[in-house]
Amino acid sequence: MASHNYSFKSFSDNDFYSEQNADLVDMAEVGSGQRIIDLACGTGGVTKIIAARLKDAKDSVVIGIDHSASALKQAVEELNDKTSTVVEFVQSRMEDISDSVKERADTVILCNAIHYIPDKDSLLTEIFNTLKPGGKLAFNTTFFEGAHPQETQTYYRKWMLKATRALRNDFGLRPSKENKVQARKQLTPEDYKELLERHGFKIIKQNISTVKFTRAGFLDISTFSDFIEGTMPGVPFEKASAALQKGVNQAFEEMKVEWIPRNWLDIVAVRI
Repeated sequence: MASHNYSFKSFSDNDFYSEQNADLVDMAEVGSGQRIIDLACGTGGVTKIIAARLKDAKDSVVIGIDHSASALKQAVEELNDKTSTVVEFVQSRMEDISDSVKERADTVILCNAIHYIPDKDSLLTEIFNTLKPGGKLAFNTTFFEGAHPQETQTYYRKWMLKATRALRNDFGLRPSKENKVQARKQLTPEDYKELLERHGFKIIKQNISTVKFTRAGFLDISTFSDFIEGTMPGVPFEKASAALQKGVNQAFEEMKVEWIPRNWLDIVAVRI
């Protein structure tokens, strides 16, 4: 674990995750001649899906935007020579995209990242200003009010209990109460509808799907820095990640399950 870079990439490579994002790209109906922004593109997993849908569309442009220089470097390597579509990458915060993109876009795709932004009003204003009239915003999230089916609460309690115990027994550590990350308020689908309408968008498609979140998925999310900080604040990443993974394995073995159901919210809205 010591050499791990604690990026999102290992989790984003899970089949269930990439399939969920591919479904959103298809809901957005990306097509020839479009200018498409992959917002919070990370290491380029979704950019690759979009480019694959446009592989014969020479007049299309895909712009991947992310705040992380190291993630963008990886994205450039991932997509190098893999597409005939023009793909560009821009380093920028999500909240500054209208300054970073010179021409307006037909579609903005934002996969599993909207929940990270505390000021969603500013974000929606930026996206509105980045899109052409009639342009689409497509986003998904598994961090919304309703993501956890009621029957999964036992698993999450067991996981965190066992992970905390492993941290104490194996490393003599406890998560820091002082460094606790302020839990972001999770919105309901109705909250998202109101937010979008307030900023000049109209929902044209909405879907909630239940995904089989595998043990491998939980092990991989346990190696992601943002998740580690949220669940084990103040603990060195290497030790926190080891404890979280041990908790995953123990909870899965005790419950004798192969996967845990988790809900994903998909929304496509059009700029009025």
